[in-house]
Amino acid sequence: MFTGIVRARGRITGRVSRGGDWRYRIDCGTLETAGLPPGASLAVNGVCLTVVERTGREVAVDVSQETLRCTTFADLAPGCAVNLEPALAVGDALGGHFVSGHVDGVGTVTAIAPAGRSRELTIALPAALARYVAPKGSICVDGVSLTVNEVQDTAFSVNIIPHTLEVTVIGEYAVGRRVNLEVDLLARYLERLLAVGPCQTREAGEGGDPVVDRALLRNYGFEQGFEQEG
Repeated sequence: MFTGIVRARGRITGRVSRGGDWRYRIDCGTLETAGLPPGASLAVNGVCLTVVERTGREVAVDVSQETLRCTTFADLAPGCAVNLEPALAVGDALGGHFVSGHVDGVGTVTAIAPAGRSRELTIALPAALARYVAPKGSICVDGVSLTVNEVQDTAFSVNIIPHTLEVTVIGEYAVGRRVNLEVDLLARYLERLLAVGPCQTREAGEGGDPVVDRALLRNYGFEQGFEQEG
């Protein structure tokens, strides 16, 4: 589990094909590698990977065919900068939002505009993911926890402050850049709870336990999302 708060910007130093998969070597920059022994989890541009080797400031990770297909890792060559975040430890501050490191899809930067000292990015995303993105909700872009400004059909906008531009790879983005996207975990679980069928219309489950349905969620202020969906 991660938070979407990038701890360092690293750089790909090598990649080697290994039977259809790829092994990447990453210079971790300012990230402390003592806590990244073989077997440790490391989010690289938002993709949860397992460290298989560690040599000084470099680590090696294996990237499967499935990960290459579902993420932007196939775009990364030696010299490319990457966002790095080690796994969340018990007691760590949760500065962003809960991020699993399991990429839901790939988006494309379609516009970059100045917004004071910040930049506003517009990112197109797959239609199947658009329903999980809400204004002022959270989304993870290349491992960075961001707040959604607006949503229009299959695109959303986010504001990137100067600090984030400086310490993450977002400062290097240009129109056309492909990015890894992970939607808010809460949105996925809410959808599953609302898809349980007959329980949707019951006021209580077995033993009198409350059932999470649309009426209950409306009572707690979640009605706007249902109106938009309809």
